[in-house]
Amino acid sequence: MNEPTAIPERDDRIVVETGVAARVAAIVEPAIADLGYRLVRVRVTGQNGCTVQIMAEKPDGTMNVEGCEAVSQAVSPALDVDDPVQVAYHLEVSSPGIDRPLVRAGDFVRWAGHLAKIDTEAVVAGRKRFRGILLGVEGANALLARDDAKSEEERNVAIPLALIADARLVLTDELVTESLRRGKSGLPPEMPLAEEIASPKKGKGKSLGPRPAKTRGPDPQDTTEEE
Repeated sequence: MNEPTAIPERDDRIVVETGVAARVAAIVEPAIADLGYRLVRVRVTGQNGCTVQIMAEKPDGTMNVEGCEAVSQAVSPALDVDDPVQVAYHLEVSSPGIDRPLVRAGDFVRWAGHLAKIDTEAVVAGRKRFRGILLGVEGANALLARDDAKSEEERNVAIPLALIADARLVLTDELVTESLRRGKSGLPPEMPLAEEIASPKKGKGKSLGPRPAKTRGPDPQDTTEEE
């Protein structure tokens, strides 16, 4: 394999939503971009009845509580007008967190050297699930050194970015240390433990009570149910 490429100047998301979450993303992404932030991910879950989770960050990967509040205030009017969820729901806006989703080619470059899990939409090198150390990006492929490869299997694999269905960092001591190092050195922390901003949205059902703000940790088991 050749040397991994640098972060592309135009770094659009390669992992996107479907169903209800896709409709929410289409509505909120322009409003988020107008504030100078980037959409990371939208999830619509059955948590607390129904919860719309929006992850966002600045282009340098940073996000704080004030940013979460600004994004929440910007996307709420747009969601009120288009009403894509159709039922009462809680709105949560947060940073990507430490074990962040990898949704852009630049994410695979920026977090090279750390452990990640990748699921693909089609079989690649005989499988659809991968776990290993990120090696960056080469052309249109994410590079990964598998940590579970058998002796007869190729350890280093090139996974087409276009086939990635889901990818995220794995929480490790090294990842936490790196997050703290970047924060203390002035480099983009990219994984701040920002508070979630939770607010009830009426939709077409009865308004739900607000959830208290909390410090973000690893995401719970996903319970997304989309159309």
